[in-house]
Amino acid sequence: MTYVLITPARNEAAFIELTIKSVIAQTIKPLRWVIVSDGSTDGTDAIVSRYALEYPWLVLVRMPARADRHFAGKVHAVNAGVAAIKDLDYDVIASLDADISLDPEHFSFLLGKLAGNPRLGLVGTPFKDSLVYDYRFVSIEHVSGACQVFRRACFEDIGGYVPVKSGGVDHIAVLTARMKGWATRTFTEKVCLHHREMGTAEHNVLAARFRVGTLDYLLGAHPLWELFRTVYQMTRPPFVAGGLAVLSGYVWSMLRLVEKPVSDELVAFRRREQMQRLKTFLTGRRLRSPSHLAPSP
Repeated sequence: MTYVLITPARNEAAFIELTIKSVIAQTIKPLRWVIVSDGSTDGTDAIVSRYALEYPWLVLVRMPARADRHFAGKVHAVNAGVAAIKDLDYDVIASLDADISLDPEHFSFLLGKLAGNPRLGLVGTPFKDSLVYDYRFVSIEHVSGACQVFRRACFEDIGGYVPVKSGGVDHIAVLTARMKGWATRTFTEKVCLHHREMGTAEHNVLAARFRVGTLDYLLGAHPLWELFRTVYQMTRPPFVAGGLAVLSGYVWSMLRLVEKPVSDELVAFRRREQMQRLKTFLTGRRLRSPSHLAPSP
């Protein structure tokens, strides 16, 4: 199967060369790799341009600088990359972050999974930084936004990424793919290395947890699910406080009646999935799908 890569990059000079070297080392190279510089001012463009001279399948697309920062910017950059490969014939399209390193067999492995199962529309692997998820408790149907590998038909079926300023664009893509009947899967046999560590200061961690709760509300998480997620998060650093921060973000958004950026249909679909997974977890039953596990952290 042939594949193309799209990488949105905004001031990624510190890490993007590591990403480039890991893609160059892949046993199966992309048909085209479009790195979209989203108004970078830190030397990102110069690094990419240097490699593009040597590797003709690597292309730099520059977007104008923008003062505002929001998650929809990433989607606009991806769309610019998709436009740059519109005339190519390919089977698979992947979104790869600009601070990720992969082992040489990464794409070969995932392409093999797609080739072996026509129902798979979106695949990936866990990412590793200071935290590695325990996939006894995280749904393997969720695919990290660090590197999402789509069957082209699936990507086009979901309409690509939705430009939501508040975030969650990767999660919306995964949910929409499943809602439309595609299988999604994280394969834990491999990982991708995330070079940018999450903030370790206590207030940064709690702010991040609060935002997680806010996003859960915006993307339609069931209130009962959120209670179980809160309890789970209380067992992880920062103990108790982290879980309360998640719940606070959810409740605060609910009390403010913040408008959800996703359809009622998607909310209903997500809640049905969550209630099925909770039922499975609480009764100890195993479903045929190995993805129905305990609540995601």
